[in-house]
Amino acid sequence: MFELLETDTTSAARRGRMDLGRVVVETPVFMPVGTQATVKAMTPDEVWEIGYRLLLANTYHLYLRPGAELIERAGGIHRFMAWKGGVLTDSGGYQVFSLRDLRRVGDDGVRFRSHLDGTEHTFTPEGVMRIEEQIGADVIMAFDECPPYPTTLEYARESMIRTHAWAKRCREAHQTDSLLFGIVQGSVYPELRRESAEYIASLDFPGNAIGGTSVGEPREAMLEAVEICAPLLPANKPRYLMGVGMPLDILDAVARGMDMFDCVLPTRMGRNGTAFTTYGRANIKAARYREEFGPLDPECPCPVCQRYSAAYLRHLYKAGEILSARLLTYHNLSFYYRLMAGIREALDTGHFSDFRREFEGKYRQGESDGDGGASDSTEVDP
Repeated sequence: MFELLETDTTSAARRGRMDLGRVVVETPVFMPVGTQATVKAMTPDEVWEIGYRLLLANTYHLYLRPGAELIERAGGIHRFMAWKGGVLTDSGGYQVFSLRDLRRVGDDGVRFRSHLDGTEHTFTPEGVMRIEEQIGADVIMAFDECPPYPTTLEYARESMIRTHAWAKRCREAHQTDSLLFGIVQGSVYPELRRESAEYIASLDFPGNAIGGTSVGEPREAMLEAVEICAPLLPANKPRYLMGVGMPLDILDAVARGMDMFDCVLPTRMGRNGTAFTTYGRANIKAARYREEFGPLDPECPCPVCQRYSAAYLRHLYKAGEILSARLLTYHNLSFYYRLMAGIREALDTGHFSDFRREFEGKYRQGESDGDGGASDSTEVDP
């Protein structure tokens, strides 16, 4: 399923390839978030056209609406949403635990109230496996508990032990040929991260993820978790850093040995008028773009930058036109795809450190201008 092609000589960065049967995915890879079987503002064909071959869908949201049984009757999520690429489903754990006041956690599972209508539901490891298998994703995630930040060492340990028990139950309940990934937890505590990575690795999942990052902790704590966990996860299996998606964070995580990423940032920020560009984030609402008749990003080859001016994009956003969300989302997803393609090419040619230095130099130059949008790296795009 996973082939390790290259390892960088100046860092822990890796170049790999995942064969999911229906599609081959080159790594390192960024997965657009398609929470409710749609990447917001985009058609599946447009996502494919940009170059993406794997996207993420959300178990919690699809379970509540339209229901896993309906998706199964439709022939699975690929047919349901007319997507010819691969799909990864998260376990819904992050969304359930973000409900806080609407859920109760126990060793057997979680009882929660729907944010849609208040009805009560229960997620157990076995039940989540059944839901993800009904949805029909190519890669499915084990049910885990994502502790909040900040949290005490005692609760982080309790949560980690529960996640480990659930991971084992998920593995025993898994019945289809979808690829089941385990999830490392442990909050910001190095000793717990180390223990969790070693335990999850021992369960011999086809792939492994680091969860519980980008939940409000300092950036340094997120990178420390990666530095601790990545070397402890099997080198011959993909490593997935969940919910992390700022461009420089991705670069730093790739340099520490991670292969897979997802985040709502390119789609959410596009809808809110922020574009990712070669020179940092650009707030299309800024007055500087009112009469900017050139492209938003002169170095971007995407169709949006080739055909539309920054002034026109600003006009669309200020006028509340739907086309604004579509064009800025298309551009942002193109930016992320080119970032990952550039990383892969640099690893293929042995120039990762040069690529990283050049990209960071240009990107930080624009960020220092203060024109970017606010950072938000939550995992769901509601």
